[in-house]
Amino acid sequence: MTEKNSLLEAFKQTEFRLGGHGPRDLHMLKKAVMNLDDHIESDMYGKGDVIEKFEEKMARYLGKESAVFFPSGTMAQQIALRIWCDQKGIKKVAYHPLSHLEIHEEDGLKELHSIEPILLAEKDRVIQLDDVVELKEDISCLLLELPQREIGGQMPDYHTLEAISAYCREKGIKLHLDGARLFEILPYYQKSASEISALFDSVYVSVYKGLGGIAGAILAGDKDFTEISKVWKRRHGGDLISLYPYVLSADYYFEQRVGKMEKYYKEAQELAIFFNQCQSVSTLPKEPVSNMFHVHIDVPKETLEPIFIKLTQNTGIGFSSYLKELNSGASYFELGIGDMYELIPKDKLKAAFTLLNEMVTGTISNLTK
Repeated sequence: MTEKNSLLEAFKQTEFRLGGHGPRDLHMLKKAVMNLDDHIESDMYGKGDVIEKFEEKMARYLGKESAVFFPSGTMAQQIALRIWCDQKGIKKVAYHPLSHLEIHEEDGLKELHSIEPILLAEKDRVIQLDDVVELKEDISCLLLELPQREIGGQMPDYHTLEAISAYCREKGIKLHLDGARLFEILPYYQKSASEISALFDSVYVSVYKGLGGIAGAILAGDKDFTEISKVWKRRHGGDLISLYPYVLSADYYFEQRVGKMEKYYKEAQELAIFFNQCQSVSTLPKEPVSNMFHVHIDVPKETLEPIFIKLTQNTGIGFSSYLKELNSGASYFELGIGDMYELIPKDKLKAAFTLLNEMVTGTISNLTK
């Protein structure tokens, strides 16, 4: 299938989209800087008011003593785990089998830092207290991802988080939060970012996923921890001569969107109901616990793609720019609700789901003949 006739190309042509905040283009930066003083000085190698003030703001929001801006979450998290391993003298950390560090980073933790990962829990569920208690290996740090993206954004209940935190502190195990989507889970837990962060020794948050900034991450913890992280940031080449385009967009979209997370969460729940009313379509989780979830459809990817292209073209609504194979007979895609969802007229949305149900039902009927 050529790109001209692809689902991605059809998605790009749509007037409305179910997920996200809109196209990631130059207008993102223009909006962030249009009302700023032209004489604001750039940061230089991680220093300067433009970056330090944002770091202080994020430290306060997360309830931590200090915070550091990183150009990427991959860099920030590997450094956090390296610091905790060096401190304890054990080069072993534990995390979920579908952690970003395990499946998306080309073994960076192992190859760059010689740290051995211990995988906890089965792939299709979140880490529970028993998984940690029954761990046979000595580890320096446990990493928890909230929400667990690769399984639809599932999360443990808050009492489990508290119990895991207490157990780790009792045993001298550092607890690190992969909170790439921390802002997005606050409505579900009905807790502040600082309340959740207080359970962890170090916290990473993304400034581009739910917020929609250009790129970058925050790593927060106590002052000693963040000062060491700055050394490792320099070693990793993370001290670019200036990071202000990333910082300014992060600050702008933080102010614009962090207060909308409750709205996005409720819209995700509403949208999941639409999907779950369609035959052979389901969401994971069935009731979302953040603004993101996965959509599973019991149709093979190669059969479903032309259906979705037609659906997209006929409705003018971009359901997704891609489909992935779940297994030989099913497909899935991920949705994260942002500013785009509220722009879709409700009558148009309902009509699109009626058409989706008809198309999937007809396809499955033909496949089973």
